[in-house]
Amino acid sequence: MCKASSYPVWQALRAHAQETASLQINALFAFDAGRKEKLTIKLDGLEADFSRTHLTDESLELLLALANLQDIEGRREAMFKGEKINVTEKRAVLHTALRAQTDEPILVDGKNVIPEIRALQAKMQAFATDVRTGHWRGATGEKITDVVNIGIGGSDLGPRLVTEALASTQTEGPHVHFIANVDAFDSRSKLAQLNPETTLFVIVSKTFTTQETLLNARTARAWLVATLGEKAIAKHFVAVSTNLEAVEAFGIDLSNAFPLWDWVGGRYSLWSSVGLSIALALGWDGFTALLKGAAAMDAHFRTAPLARNMPVLAALNGIWYRNFRGAAALAVLPYSERLRNLPRFLQQLDMESNGKSVTREGEGVDYETGPIVFGECGSVGQHSFHQWLHQGTSVIPVDFIGIRTDDMNAPENHAVLLAHMQAQAEALQAGRHPDDPARVNPGNKPSTTLWLDALDPYHLGMLLAFYEHKVFCQGILWGINSFDQFGVELGKKLANEILEKNR
Repeated sequence: MCKASSYPVWQALRAHAQETASLQINALFAFDAGRKEKLTIKLDGLEADFSRTHLTDESLELLLALANLQDIEGRREAMFKGEKINVTEKRAVLHTALRAQTDEPILVDGKNVIPEIRALQAKMQAFATDVRTGHWRGATGEKITDVVNIGIGGSDLGPRLVTEALASTQTEGPHVHFIANVDAFDSRSKLAQLNPETTLFVIVSKTFTTQETLLNARTARAWLVATLGEKAIAKHFVAVSTNLEAVEAFGIDLSNAFPLWDWVGGRYSLWSSVGLSIALALGWDGFTALLKGAAAMDAHFRTAPLARNMPVLAALNGIWYRNFRGAAALAVLPYSERLRNLPRFLQQLDMESNGKSVTREGEGVDYETGPIVFGECGSVGQHSFHQWLHQGTSVIPVDFIGIRTDDMNAPENHAVLLAHMQAQAEALQAGRHPDDPARVNPGNKPSTTLWLDALDPYHLGMLLAFYEHKVFCQGILWGINSFDQFGVELGKKLANEILEKNR
């Protein structure tokens, strides 16, 4: 059974939420001096503190009961083992296999996929190394200084987030740029800054039919050919795709095509050949460190008891607010300029995965599913929508994300940044109650704080895998399929029809 509201525990959670509607977070700390320690989980340089929420022992017990009824552990194991948990498309969901640190077989339709993954990784490593060292050169013999990733959605957001977040750790190698929007300003403004002789394009499209990506790719192709001629394409374009016929027709040498598999969804694909631009920017050691960090979170998620499992606890907290305390949104506030693209990345991960209204069996749900996800890096957001968080009529849970290490050698800036983050969490919880009503902050507003020891490939990999597994768990709790995205198809179809009519 998948419809969560059919369980008595769902009704018990509803009743408990009503009984505790006036509960103050401050009071929970007063009642339990060990609350922070009890609701904080630490894992190899990543710490998640859930203590500034309305979770109680009773609500957690009920939420864990719901998790057991919805068989999170069984569904989790089915994912890791390659079972076809994407029921609507009859596909396995195996982004976790891409970052596996052992060669233990993982079977899809009876075939071990690990050898294919290792072969792909070897090809990516060789290519990234050749480009970065200058062994691979452009058509005129010049070294590649700039790489342009052309993709959209998962073919853009993940690689863009990682390369921009970790740019300060890059000591050599090409500069990586991204073109996603079909608006010509995006492509033309980027190309205007580049030299065709030293630019390499990575075209990322699983089917090589994505309209926006192909239009931008043709624009880049025409720009290059105008200066270097048709023969230069083979030295300046590579593809990440499954459609080798279309790749070859474009003019790309098939030896420079990097494969994908249908068991890797777009929003989970940065760990695959879609991450080629990451490897080009950071080097193979940087890319493998990213994989290792994600694998560490995978191991924790797969083995830790549910009550002490970081992604599971985050998912239960999200269910508690979304379904029982009336929160329609989640604010993600990274206090790091380098993580400015994290809210955008999580919008796709969360809202495309769990923006669903039917169960896996096709039955309409009678409860809310995925929340609105929004955010901005701190402290910029404090001068924008934080006013609404503090004094608005909606109660919106917040994820604060802080980096403990000052790796920019700017101690004063870092101290001010983290002081503001901690102050925001404290202000949301404690509030302020002066005589002047206009100055009242009601407080009692929830937040979770995630701390990274450092912003490096390993810890960023952990953070992204944490959010992936949280979203997965919430989909299981709601009984929906988090791995299709049929909702976007109608708009694409209508756009093509409108284009035909207007021609």
